[in-house]
Amino acid sequence: MSETPASTSPAGIAAAAGESMEFHPRPAGGAPKPWAFPTPERGTLSNGLTVLSCHRPGQEVVAVEVDLRAPLDAEPEGLDGVATIMARALSEGTDKHTAEEFAAELERCGATLDANADHAGVRVSLEVPVSRLRKALGLLADALRAPAFPDSEIERLVANRLDEIPHELANPARRAAKELSRELFPAEARMSRPRQGTEETVRRIDAAAVRAFYEAHVRPATATAVVVGDLDGLRDGGVEAALAETLGGWTGAVVDSRAMPPITADDTGRVVIVDRPGAVQTQLLIGRVGADRHDRVWPAQLLGVYCLGGTLTSRLDRVLREEKGYTYGVRAFGHVLRSAEDGSGAALLAISGSVATDVTGPALADLWQVLRTLAAEGLTDEERDVAVQNLVGVAPLRYETAQAVAETLADQVEEHLPDDYQGRLYAQLAETGTVEATAAAVSALPADRLVTVLVGDASQIADPVRELGIGDVKVVTGG
Repeated sequence: MSETPASTSPAGIAAAAGESMEFHPRPAGGAPKPWAFPTPERGTLSNGLTVLSCHRPGQEVVAVEVDLRAPLDAEPEGLDGVATIMARALSEGTDKHTAEEFAAELERCGATLDANADHAGVRVSLEVPVSRLRKALGLLADALRAPAFPDSEIERLVANRLDEIPHELANPARRAAKELSRELFPAEARMSRPRQGTEETVRRIDAAAVRAFYEAHVRPATATAVVVGDLDGLRDGGVEAALAETLGGWTGAVVDSRAMPPITADDTGRVVIVDRPGAVQTQLLIGRVGADRHDRVWPAQLLGVYCLGGTLTSRLDRVLREEKGYTYGVRAFGHVLRSAEDGSGAALLAISGSVATDVTGPALADLWQVLRTLAAEGLTDEERDVAVQNLVGVAPLRYETAQAVAETLADQVEEHLPDDYQGRLYAQLAETGTVEATAAAVSALPADRLVTVLVGDASQIADPVRELGIGDVKVVTGG
């Protein structure tokens, strides 16, 4: 590209006209300000509902997260998926509004209301401008206090869920996740089965089953509401009064907490191929069960696994993507499955990605070589420093929105962690050394104790995978 001639540049034109041009100084970055993850204020309403509130100046869209102690393990036998249908039905009408009226009232508030079910429980999420928070909290309270669960809406939600299942089975990543759960956990464990139920179990769900699950598990005394945003703009008593007038009217019987069964898993090294004849790619999901956030190894484990496969500059991507060109990206991660007050929880530690069918064997061979090299040589100080900067240095950007803060606080509640956990975690990450991170990563993903699920063309990949010697290989149908 040629340079702009001086005679046609802004300065040159000004000089030719006998004028002088004054340039403003280039803006410079200011001094960094100290940042810490916010610690909420904790309180309890008269009905037993625990409340965590967090004032975030300037956040005019308020986020509310309600954690309900309705775990998937509590679903009646043969009714897997009833928690999901119940969660979706909470916004399908109340004792005051039909489903259509309820949706219209939310829209008038400029609010969104979502709910989902997971192993730890049901989460209900609300976002609304602070000027309409009180009205939206009233709608949320109605949904929790007196959901209608009309037969027609439950039938529609069940039909929608049945329509989703074939699409999930057709998705290689979802199919791999389903197979890994079935391989890792005992057949009688709820974690071994799809979170949102199977076609067989979802078909059995009706309004009576949804109502029974709601009445057994949804009550304020075992729930927690997290409210995050600019709360100074609330009048007439502030957020405490708004919560008392709305969610404070929700009542329910007090019952003992339900004991959760221990999490057990079999991580004997083996390979399962979900056959997809003609597939041009192979989906990889390699994992086992390990320590959750209650274990003191978690900060080092988080850091070490991030060095292994947390970003584009990680070891797995550097080898499989940049050097070999096998994949668009491979990620290693830890995802908490469920935590308990006694610390008996667990996390899924896994590596996921996809590669071309014809390089499945070489890609797995190189992946295992990365794991063995990590164990033999360890991480470098540079890898550790980059990971800390990515995990800790960008935290202020990650938590710019009220929703991000609310979700993290609700996760802490769900996992029985103290309110200041996230802030302490960042301090621990910054203090974790390279040797400690290496040991945690090697322990988290040992090369000889991994269950590997491959979704792809078994006729092309089975023999090359057997030659790797990473465990017994079995082939299952892709349905």
